[in-house]
Parts: sequence; C-alpha cells; structure tokens
Amino acid sequence: MPLDSYHIIDSTLREGEQFSTAAFSPAQKLEIAGLLDEFGVEMIEMTTPCASPRSEADIRMLVGAGLKARILTHIRCHKDDALRALDTGVHGLDVVIGTSAPLLEHSLGKDINQVIDSALDVLSFVRQQAPDVILRFSTEDTFRSREADLLRVYLAVADLGVVDRLGVADTVGVALPSQVYTMVSQLVRLTGLDVEFHGHNDSGCAIANACAALEAGATHVDTTVLGIGERNGITPLGGLIARLYTLDRRYVAKYKLPLLPAIDRTVAAMIGVDIPFNTYITGSSAFIHKAGIHAKAVLADPSTYEIIRPQDFGLTRQVPIGHRLTGWNAVRERSLSLGLSLDEATLRAIARQIKHQADERVLSAQEIDTMLLRAAGQEA
Repeated sequence: MPLDSYHIIDSTLREGEQFSTAAFSPAQKLEIAGLLDEFGVEMIEMTTPCASPRSEADIRMLVGAGLKARILTHIRCHKDDALRALDTGVHGLDVVIGTSAPLLEHSLGKDINQVIDSALDVLSFVRQQAPDVILRFSTEDTFRSREADLLRVYLAVADLGVVDRLGVADTVGVALPSQVYTMVSQLVRLTGLDVEFHGHNDSGCAIANACAALEAGATHVDTTVLGIGERNGITPLGGLIARLYTLDRRYVAKYKLPLLPAIDRTVAAMIGVDIPFNTYITGSSAFIHKAGIHAKAVLADPSTYEIIRPQDFGLTRQVPIGHRLTGWNAVRERSLSLGLSLDEATLRAIARQIKHQADERVLSAQEIDTMLLRAAGQEA
C-alpha cells in the first residue's frame, strides 16, 4: 500500500470548473492554485487549452506563477490538442479516451482497435515532441468498459514505453471499492507503471473507491475542493484527507492541514454555495457534541468520540448546552470557563432547568451564562 507515498492531483481548476455554478476568473484561479500549492498538493490539473482562449491563457498564467505544484492539463486523445497544450509550457498532459460501449458508439464512433491505434499514435507523437513532459494515459468510463478491452488498451500503451502513468476513471460513479481494487492491482502487477484514480461520487463511493485504489497500489488520486465537479462531483480533497488521517496521521503529515478550512471557505464563496453541514472536517457540525453522554465523555477525553482532532486543522470542538439533551457535566464545563465554582447539586439543578425550558425552545449561550452567574451570586 503506497499510502505513505501517494500524490494528490487536485482538479478543482478542471473538473471543478464543470460544477454547475463554477465560473472561476483568472484571479480566482490564481488564488485557488496558491492555496492548494501552500497546502501541499503535488499537482494541479487545469481545463484543456482547447476549451477557450481564456482557458489557454489561464494555463500559461499558472505555469508562470512559480508554484511548487506541477501544472497539468487534461486533453482529448488528439494530436492537435496535444500540440496546443504543449505550447502553453504545461508540465504534464493527461490524455484521455473513452472505452465503454456507450462512449465508443455515441461519443467516439470507433471500435476498440481504433482506440488503441489512436492512443499509440498520439502518445508516441507527444513523447517525440516533448521528451520530458509528464505523460498520463487514461481510459474514460473504465468501469463500464469490457475488462478484456481495457487490458488490451492498457497493455498496448504500457508496451509502447512512453507514458509515466496510467489512469482509471469511474466516470459515472458506478464502481464498487472491490472493483477498483481489482482493476488497479491488475494494472500495477501487469505494467509496473504508476496508476491514477479519478472517481465520481454519483452513488457516494468516491472516497472509499479512492482509498481502495491506494490500497491496491495506485500512486495518484484526483480530488477537488469540496468534491465539486460534473453532476455530484468527485473525491473531495477534505474527504480524502479525513479518511487517510483516520488510518494514520502520518499519511497526511506532508500537507498543511490547518489551511483546509480556508480552502473550503474560499471555493464555497466563489461558487456561491454554503459548505454542507456534514462536510468532512470543515462542515459546521463536524466537531459539535450535543448528547449528554457524548459531551461528558469528550470533555474527559476527546478521543472517546473524536477520531479527528479539530486542533490539527486549526478548528475547535463545540459542546452546546441550551437544549433538552444536555447533561450536567457540560454545564459544569461552561461554569468553569466562566471562572465559577458551583457544586454538583447546583449544576444538576441548572441542567434540569435548561432541559425543562428547552422543551419549548433552545436557550442561547447568554441565557445559560445568566443562569450560572446568578447561581453563583453574581449579576449577569
């Protein structure tokens, strides 16, 4: 498992541009790329320069921005696309071609033999033009393609000896982790090349599939900030970090974790959405402990109900107490934070009072503090 040596290819500026409300300006792209670079992602993928004049100019802008991250662009398996991409000075080309029956019939109008011929022709051409460019070849809609066809394509490309990395793409989010594991492990075993996983989240498996790919030997995972992308998007950067963090914090030690909240907030504001409450790490509820039994335990030892330490991401936990589920231990903690010394009987009585009133409405923090201060003989 290369879980301690993987690379993140963040595609917020390519896949993320396909999100319904995304329309990043050049300044916004530069800001996002700067944040991702500071966070530590190894590669940043951008929209093909063939998409529009602005897309081409933006690639040139980021290539010249002096970032540590390598700048890649995602192109069709066409020589003209490759030439235009290489002219931008980009560090790497991500070449893709469809292999599933629906794409062969309705998108490409080719059979699998023609796909192989096209791939070999274009990849050879790219390597001749640019001996040092990072070159990845990926099938599109990998997991709705015939396995026999896939292996023919991948083995032919691997035997050509010009690509640095193979890509597998769960383009419509249908794969199971077991399927991802099987496909990636086969490619690692049969080709010895680096393998990249790109997984959509249509059925909620993007993070699990990304981890299955890494467990099978993949070296690269595509992410976007908040998981934005076509339809329901792809593996979210924060979600991948959360999953790997819970396996072993050393797996994410190379990244600047406290920067993640700012990255999520920045992109959310740019695309005009709120960060969902249940977003990994940065969602508003991620570190809120409400039930009395949870609050008691987490105040004594946070590891009882927190697998992720909020302070590692520059965040803090919250224990709200103005509700009917509150417990006296949480009330005690609040009293101590106010510098008060109340006995257990008093704290239990206040907890009962809170519960009684909260059956009608949630109490504010100020109302709780007033109760505590009055019980201590102080004015609120």
